[in-house]
Amino acid sequence: MFNKPKKIMVVLTSALLLLTAILAGCTQNTTPNTNTTTSSLSGTITEAGSTTVQPLAEQLRDAFQIIYPQVKVTIQGGGTAVGIKSAQDGTVDIGAASRALTDAEKATLVGTVIARDGIAVIVNPAQKNISNLTKAQVQDIFSGKITNWKDLGGDNKAIILVSREEGAGTRTAFQDLILGKNVLIADTAILQSSNGAIRTIVASNPYAIAYLSFGYIDNEVKALSLEGVAATIDNARNGTYPAVRPLLFLTKSQPTGLVKTFIDFCLSDEGQAIVAKDYVTVK
Repeated sequence: MFNKPKKIMVVLTSALLLLTAILAGCTQNTTPNTNTTTSSLSGTITEAGSTTVQPLAEQLRDAFQIIYPQVKVTIQGGGTAVGIKSAQDGTVDIGAASRALTDAEKATLVGTVIARDGIAVIVNPAQKNISNLTKAQVQDIFSGKITNWKDLGGDNKAIILVSREEGAGTRTAFQDLILGKNVLIADTAILQSSNGAIRTIVASNPYAIAYLSFGYIDNEVKALSLEGVAATIDNARNGTYPAVRPLLFLTKSQPTGLVKTFIDFCLSDEGQAIVAKDYVTVK
């Protein structure tokens, strides 16, 4: 009877010691919030240029701002020529280009390749009899030497050429990689200012033909094989597809501060996982 209070005291003491040990263990195992540092970053980043790069840049921006919610990243299009000039003038923090820089441009800009992209020759899905073209055929089509689908195995209908405007990165890359320096796009081509507009025209016209970034290809258009090689990400990645170009972020000098943080994110494993969905990674 007289030992009962002692037993109660022992039980209470043991329970207290156990609770203390549990709390101590929890304290030791707690890791710091990884967002504490990142969320403290704030500011703005402006990017403009290539409409090919634009949807990819927007996806990268969205993922970046989850980690850095106080950093506002504004993404705009305008074309590669706009991206180059804006970066040179300093009117944006980052310009975007969908082609390799010239030597003169390299003298005034720092280009960082964030992805690689294929350029596909596209037609309307109604073109059932045509699935592959040679480079020579593409050159003859876009230069205006071949003007009727019957000469390619299709219907007896006039070919409607659709092209990007002068200065567009996709047009320059298409010229360099497929047409060559001595083949000029015919004056009869319908010119458009964005990849999205190109896709819309071809999707709505059964006799149109154009070229388009891999990132914009969907079931509304039909990507043709080129020289017998299908226009796929895998073939662009393994080097068998003959029309692959770099996608670049451009800065006036080596990136620093928030701009560097954003570009580093784009090149990180997380950023390149986003690239891999529709484009070719740089790693």
